[in-house]
Amino acid sequence: MFLTILTLSQIVAFEAENPWWNYPGLELWKFVNLLVFVAAALYLHRRFGRPIREALRARSEAIKRELLRAREERDAALGKLAEVEERFARLDAEVGALKEKAKAEAEEEKKRIRAATEDEIAKLREQAKREIDSAGKTARVELRRFAAQESVRLAEDILEREIGPEDDARLTVRNVEEFGRVHP
Repeated sequence: MFLTILTLSQIVAFEAENPWWNYPGLELWKFVNLLVFVAAALYLHRRFGRPIREALRARSEAIKRELLRAREERDAALGKLAEVEERFARLDAEVGALKEKAKAEAEEEKKRIRAATEDEIAKLREQAKREIDSAGKTARVELRRFAAQESVRLAEDILEREIGPEDDARLTVRNVEEFGRVHP
């Protein structure tokens, strides 16, 4: 406190020697100019301050709304991004599952085709066996018929060569006699 009183007493002593309006660089017209400027500013503020204040407030509210809308859009975009990233993560798993399913289906189809092929081969073997058996029977029948025809032909040839006209007459008489005995 003593220091403050000492400083103030020195300022008062200096002012007594040099009045403030005479201080170099501190002219009175600068203060008057400042006073006029402040008065004009206050007048303009009272006259136009409210519309400007309202315009600034409206602009501030519009900026706040835009910021809020931008935040909502950002949050929505981040949500969509998270959803897409989740889909991509699931997509890898789904692709793997689809590959496994396709492999399993291909293996099942391969087994089914193999079983169908084996069944078809068995049917074809059975059919071929039946056809071979049938062809064998037909060939045996044909062979028997051919053998019988050849036997008959050979017998006829032998009989024609060996039997003469008198043997033929004697056989005819004997056949007639036997026929007569069988049918009285």
